[in-house]
Amino acid sequence: MNEMSPLARPRQRKPDWIRVKAPGGAVFGETKAMMRRLNLNTVCEEAACPNIGECWTKKHATVMILGDTCTRACAFCNVKTGMPRAVDALEPQHTADAAAELGLEHIVITSVDRDDLPDGGASQFVKVIEALRRTTPNTTIEILTPDFRNKTQAAVESIVAARPDVYNHNLETVPRLYPTIRPGARYYASLRLLESVKRHDPSIFTKSGVMLGLGEERLEVHQVMDDMRSAEIDFLTMGQYLQPTPRHAKVMDFVTPAVFDAYAAIARAKGFLLVASSPLTRSSYHAGDDFARLRAAREAKLAQR
Repeated sequence: MNEMSPLARPRQRKPDWIRVKAPGGAVFGETKAMMRRLNLNTVCEEAACPNIGECWTKKHATVMILGDTCTRACAFCNVKTGMPRAVDALEPQHTADAAAELGLEHIVITSVDRDDLPDGGASQFVKVIEALRRTTPNTTIEILTPDFRNKTQAAVESIVAARPDVYNHNLETVPRLYPTIRPGARYYASLRLLESVKRHDPSIFTKSGVMLGLGEERLEVHQVMDDMRSAEIDFLTMGQYLQPTPRHAKVMDFVTPAVFDAYAAIARAKGFLLVASSPLTRSSYHAGDDFARLRAAREAKLAQR
């Protein structure tokens, strides 16, 4: 029997372990109003994250820089595609102002893909990091970047020189599924990006994530873990893929919490400093708490030498 395409399967009902409360409440509204006042986009909204209610009620938000329009059209992503607007020169300081107003100890900054820009948007990441260091010097900074296709080396060098605390770039899925799920990217190019971060500055934590439920096989996931460890990636996140709209890639399987736990045990055995693996895990979910655990894990490892 031929395997059904992930773009052709009927939509499935979400299991109980995926259900979350609808967002709302006074603090949630305050966070949303502040983002609008500062003209900032968030991946929480644009990517239809299931954890937005919990995070925004705690005044945690992941800022998405370089606008709200992506130059690519990945089959899993809810961010709109098209020709982006000009880069907002006020965005770096507005991001820092948001971090100060929210009282963030740890902030996650991500972006759309900007293949239209000569540097892929790397200089805006640098400006945001610099604005945060000036405005909220005690806030630790985690960035989640695109792959900077055909501009990787110069982009990584400039961002690493600005010294974020965590450099995250998601592999998203197994290599076999890239042509349908992440057609604008290349698996090994993403691995090399993360490897180059460590080569330039080993003190920066590196992080990557994959979505499960897209039709990947167990041994393929194990191989991705091995590839990540070969690139010296410190932190692995694994979460359930959820179909944002009917036109996106279909969910092939709702992976049970027990399977996520099993993957986490295998990943820890392979040597990751930290692993977050559950159906609702997302790249920036509980990122501040995870950063504290990540730093503690490195210190414990160094103490054993």
